Amino acid sequence: MAIDAATRAALEIERSVRGARDGSLLACVDRTITAPGGRLLAERLSRPLTDVRAIEARLDAVQFFLSHPDRRSAVRQELRAAGDLARALTRLALGRGGPRDLAALRDGLSAGDRAAARCLGLDRAAPAEITRACDALSLAAHPASAGLAQTLERALAPDLPLLARDGGFIAPGYDAVLDEHRALRDDSRKVIAALQAKYAEETGIAGLKLKHNNVLGYHLDATTKQAEALMAPPHNARFIHRQTNAGSIRFTTTELAELDARIARAGDASLARELSLFKEFAARAAEAEAQIRAAAEALAALDVAAGAAEWAEEAQAVRPEIDETTALLADGARHPVVEEGVRREGQGFTPNDARLDAEGKSGPRLMIVTGPNMAGKSTYLRQIALLAVLAQAGLYAPARKLRLGIVDRVFARVGASDDLARGRSTFMTEMVETAAILNQAGPRALVVLDEIGRGTATFDGLAIAWAVAEHLHEANLCRAVFATHYHELTRLADKLDAGANAHLRAKEWKGDLVFLHEVAPGPADRSYGIQVAKLAGLPKSAVERARAVLTRLEANGGATRVEIVEDLPLFAQVMEENAPSPLEAALTALDPDALSPKAALEALYKLKALLAEQE
Repeated sequence: MAIDAATRAALEIERSVRGARDGSLLACVDRTITAPGGRLLAERLSRPLTDVRAIEARLDAVQFFLSHPDRRSAVRQELRAAGDLARALTRLALGRGGPRDLAALRDGLSAGDRAAARCLGLDRAAPAEITRACDALSLAAHPASAGLAQTLERALAPDLPLLARDGGFIAPGYDAVLDEHRALRDDSRKVIAALQAKYAEETGIAGLKLKHNNVLGYHLDATTKQAEALMAPPHNARFIHRQTNAGSIRFTTTELAELDARIARAGDASLARELSLFKEFAARAAEAEAQIRAAAEALAALDVAAGAAEWAEEAQAVRPEIDETTALLADGARHPVVEEGVRREGQGFTPNDARLDAEGKSGPRLMIVTGPNMAGKSTYLRQIALLAVLAQAGLYAPARKLRLGIVDRVFARVGASDDLARGRSTFMTEMVETAAILNQAGPRALVVLDEIGRGTATFDGLAIAWAVAEHLHEANLCRAVFATHYHELTRLADKLDAGANAHLRAKEWKGDLVFLHEVAPGPADRSYGIQVAKLAGLPKSAVERARAVLTRLEANGGATRVEIVEDLPLFAQVMEENAPSPLEAALTALDPDALSPKAALEALYKLKALLAEQE
């Protein structure tokens, strides 16, 4: 399925509009355990399939783990120890790997073997994708990778350094030559300790210390007072003065120099042997590269399938029915990301149906959606497109039921944006993206458009929106959902052979607008723009002014915009609204306690007359 950059951004597949992973479709559905599984899921969402059999194979794998929750749990538990086989193998091949990469190969291959055994169980019955993955992971069928895993299990020490040159990563008892070098090195250190005690006894200097540095090697470190005894007969014949410092004087002996050379040779030989073994293991990994990479891909596939089943169970998603038609028929569809967000706040998401068919048989080819801002039109458009992306990526769909004919391209133009660096205004960006859609969408495409034409003059915008809607229906012949505030387009939908109207329901309650988030057939009765402006916090005077202007505009349908506006003096109207009305002034001036019954009756008649004048 082809998805261009603008559509990826509009649908927030991998990144939200803020550029973060949180809030994206990927973050919402990702229940993978391993890094390779996460990468594979991202790849599948960014490049959904168009082959029905391949999609069904992925869905079979998800259904397998849904039907066997115990196996799913067992596999996911093993995956936690799998590591990242592919990355470890690549680092070793490039000569940038270390002992921990060898451990990653050991752990990944062993965890994969255990996961395969626990996945298939005793009956060995599983869908093709699961069986294929388990075959790639079973060490019994791959001697090279099995031998490497077993060798690394015996060879590697429990605590591993980051770099091979640090040494100490081969376990004792694995290599006899290495053990000999280590024994010589370690025994020599014991000799050093014994030698220090011997020198202290011979000289009678209890505090004499034997130390080591990279310049002098092993040497005796004495204070000035201790040095006087060492430089006097008979000790001066044995102890050779090497260095004088401010606080100490250093000496050596012939046997110390010989021992230092022997220890250095043992340490170098020990490290050289470990590095040789490391290169041997890396070479064996390179020889088994094909088997290891197949195991890495199999681990990722199991992780994605098990994670998809985990998410489907959490989200109450269903298996989509995929076919070769051009229909998209959804019952009770939901936007997975928005639903996750409102659930975190303790609220519910209102599901909606969708009926589209490029052939105009089981549903309209073009659906015109109207309704107030904030009612959920953009969410409804996006969730229709996301149903196709999820289903063809091989995941379950958040709906009660979904039947989907293969979509070869998805286009989404939702929300306003500009591209100032390339000299494009919001409207120009909108037109460029719309042009790309009309030039590329074919009969199998799915197009969702929101508010086309709003960035220019009213009649220009309406004309563009009308032409785009007609072109989608008559020329592109694709499934399309077109949200708009141009109510004139609702008449176009009625005229088109495969067109239909739908609207997002809203109700006014005690002066406030209540969004029902329900999609109903037919056009909306009005846009409720002023009510939305009130909800947004516009000052009361501005809201009332808008109501007055709207009343005049609706009452003067035959007049031009200029004529109507000239009859609405702005500042005079605002001053009149801020000043008290005659009725309010008369009420304020009344003092009921000072009125006689006759005067009260006269005041009541006067107020009634003022009310009649005001109305």
